[in-house]
Amino acid sequence: MHGLLRRLFAPRWQHPDPEVRRQALQRLNPEQAEQRQALQSLTQDSDSQIRLAALLALDDCVGLVNAYPHHQQEETWFNAVCQRLSGREGHTDLNQRQTLVEQMDEPRVLSAVALQGDNLNLRLAALSKLSDEDELIRQACHNGVAAVRHQAAERIEDEEGLKRLLKEARRDRQVVRLARERLNRLRSDAQWLEAEEQQRETLLHQLEQHARAPWEPLYGGRFRHLERQWEQLTQPPSVEQEQRFHQAVLNCRKTLHDHETQEQARQQSDERREEAENTREQLLEGIEETLDGLRHASAMTVQDVDSLRAQRQLLGQRWQALSDIHPPSETMRQRYTLAIQHYDQCLEAWQRWCAVSAPIETALASGDHATLSTLISDCQWPDTLTPPALLGRALAACNADSTAPSQPTEGSTTLEAHGAELDTFEHLLERGAFKSASRLHQRLKPRIEALESSAAQPLKTRLKHLAARLAELRDWRGFVAGPKREQLCASIEALANDLYMAEEALDRHHRQLVKEWKSLGDAAANREQSARFRSASDRIHERLAPWRDQLSKERENNLKAREALCDQLETLLAQPAEDADPDVLRQIRDKARHQWRHYSPVPREGSEAVGRRFGTIRHQLQALIDQRAETIASKKRELISQVSALRSDDSQPLAQRIHLTKQLQQQWRALGRAPKGEEQTLWKTFRHECDQLFAQRDAHKNEQAARQQQQLDQMQTLIDEMDSWQPLEAGESATLERFIEQANQLEPLPRNRRSEGMQKRMSGIVRARRERLNRLAVADTVQQWHAIMPLVNAHLAADQRYLSEGSPSDVDAQTVLDTSLPSAFNQSHNVRNQQRHSVAVPLSDAEHARIADSLARLRVHLSMLAVGSVRQSDEPLRLAIQVERLNEGFNQERSRDQEVIDILVALLALGPMPATLWDAEVEELDNLLSRLARVPLP
Repeated sequence: MHGLLRRLFAPRWQHPDPEVRRQALQRLNPEQAEQRQALQSLTQDSDSQIRLAALLALDDCVGLVNAYPHHQQEETWFNAVCQRLSGREGHTDLNQRQTLVEQMDEPRVLSAVALQGDNLNLRLAALSKLSDEDELIRQACHNGVAAVRHQAAERIEDEEGLKRLLKEARRDRQVVRLARERLNRLRSDAQWLEAEEQQRETLLHQLEQHARAPWEPLYGGRFRHLERQWEQLTQPPSVEQEQRFHQAVLNCRKTLHDHETQEQARQQSDERREEAENTREQLLEGIEETLDGLRHASAMTVQDVDSLRAQRQLLGQRWQALSDIHPPSETMRQRYTLAIQHYDQCLEAWQRWCAVSAPIETALASGDHATLSTLISDCQWPDTLTPPALLGRALAACNADSTAPSQPTEGSTTLEAHGAELDTFEHLLERGAFKSASRLHQRLKPRIEALESSAAQPLKTRLKHLAARLAELRDWRGFVAGPKREQLCASIEALANDLYMAEEALDRHHRQLVKEWKSLGDAAANREQSARFRSASDRIHERLAPWRDQLSKERENNLKAREALCDQLETLLAQPAEDADPDVLRQIRDKARHQWRHYSPVPREGSEAVGRRFGTIRHQLQALIDQRAETIASKKRELISQVSALRSDDSQPLAQRIHLTKQLQQQWRALGRAPKGEEQTLWKTFRHECDQLFAQRDAHKNEQAARQQQQLDQMQTLIDEMDSWQPLEAGESATLERFIEQANQLEPLPRNRRSEGMQKRMSGIVRARRERLNRLAVADTVQQWHAIMPLVNAHLAADQRYLSEGSPSDVDAQTVLDTSLPSAFNQSHNVRNQQRHSVAVPLSDAEHARIADSLARLRVHLSMLAVGSVRQSDEPLRLAIQVERLNEGFNQERSRDQEVIDILVALLALGPMPATLWDAEVEELDNLLSRLARVPLP
């Protein structure tokens, strides 16, 4: 009961039936508070249409927009939102509507507001929220506000979208221009990107090819040039291109680093070779000085022979060690061989002397001079060597029997020789060479003391002074050598007691101490220190015995490895390839040298033989390298001559010569290196010849560019002259043809943007001037028609008499016109006169229709030429005329002037013309002819 009463007395806007609520809502006034509250309650109604009506009644645009996302599929909601936001309905403030539009994300609503908004800023705000390209194209083509169209067109960036915009936007020229410019810019950017990409690929190819090329003098400069060109490219490379670039750069830098390493190794090798040469020089000087001392000594002793043997052993060891690293020169080898021969002679003479020394001493003691002479002859002591003291006495005894003693004679030459030897003695004392000075003193003292003349007294006095200096030097050596010997004894005992030092270091320090001990000689020598030094040295030898055994095995293995290396190199040299690359041979030589050094040390007894063998192989390998390098040098000289011939050969085109020169450059790179001293000279000559040829190409390009620039300037001048010329009469077409002929003489133009722009401009100017000449010709034709209008009127009058009276009469053109009839109208004038004789009167309906149809056809044709359009009723005639014009156009192109003449000729020949038909069309025909007679101002 309560619910029934409630339904009976409840307001109708709360009725359960939606239709009742909708009707009640229409009667609610939002200006009254209670009804407004009711409307606000209805905004939450379950029916969407009622909610929409309530929001519209309240003019609540904010609520309408907030509720719209739940009703996007309903067209009524969409229309209501669009109308409210656009300002077509409601009284919502513009700023509030603009704020709501900025918060809106629905493309349909935004597009509608942009099309229908009542304010420019509102439309622009809606447009700024649009992102779909189709919607932007729609706005740019169909929006009613130019600023919105332009703003939408500026936001289109895709190439396909710009093409659509250029195709569809016909109402706004600025939009078309903007789309065309943007599209041209995109295409230009695409072409630029493609050119940039192509240039980057070309650089990558050149850089990779350069990375695979061998080193040459300009390798580093070309690499830096390519690297700078890569850095100058503005477009960032792809990941794959970046990786290829870095790999090529690493390879190039590796080639440069390898070359620098090789250069450093070569310099170091040269330094070591020079150092080895200096060491060899010192060793040879030492043994040569010793041998020379034996020749000039007073007598040869056992100590001298032992010293000579020790020096020979040291020389052999050091010489072999140095030869393993760097082979000696031919001069040094000859000096070494000669010194060894002198040593062998000395040693063999000493061995023969040792064999006969005891019998000679016995024979000398017994006075058996016959046996003594036989033994001396068996000894075969060389004349160049100073004999031992015993042999000297035996020789003196033998000579005493054969010759009587003679008084010594002292010549000036002998005194000068002794004086020179005293100078040498003094020089040795100043240098501190005690051993050499002592040996020379022992030789000079008996000779100078044996001199008895008064002239020899200064020599004896000087010898005493120098002997005193020698004694002083001996004392100083003893004074210095005493503490040094004690220090050496302490050092070698400490070294023997050091149980943790490595064997190699122990051996090195032990050898150094022994060398320093021997260098002291007999200065301040005593048995106690010698025994201490020898005892400590023996302990070190015992400790190093296992290590030396292992080192001996290693030396044997190294010797075998060196022999195997020699076998491999000899096999290579036995059958060398005819096209062997000298660079590869150089690598083999360097690697062989490295392996030779690696297989070190070797046993002394086999080192000299294998060293000579390796030295011979290296000389043969170097000779092969020099031979192949010389062959390459001859080929490079031939390439230089070919480039020089191409440079002076004017019979071939320059482009072909440049192409052949580049092929020769590739052949140059593939050849390899010439001999070291000649490669740079050949390269400079080859490069100079190539540069001369490339200079010709550059000069030709500059000349061609200047010629093309002059050609473009002449064309620009001609175009400017054509642009400033405006024909005033139809007969000036010859001037245009002369301009075109001059332009044809300047073609072909170089292909660039400027020439393309010139050609477009010239085409436009020629088209405009032809159009003006055509208009002038049409105007002249119309003036001729106006001039013969008395003849036309006479024909019309004759036609009317013939149609009314039936008696034909001819019209005389010379009588009617003051001037002669133009030739184009003569035939039509005669045909018009014949028509009055051939057409029967009164006119039949078919004939009347034919004349009317022909007259209408001529009017429509003239309207198409003058206006470009016809009346709707004349569309069939227009289509028929167009088909006819197309069919005639397949055979020949007709000018506008010719078409006008044909129309006027046909119009003059059409008859007999009824007055009604002519009066119906004559006004329009006059208007059309007046339009054709108008010529635009120049």
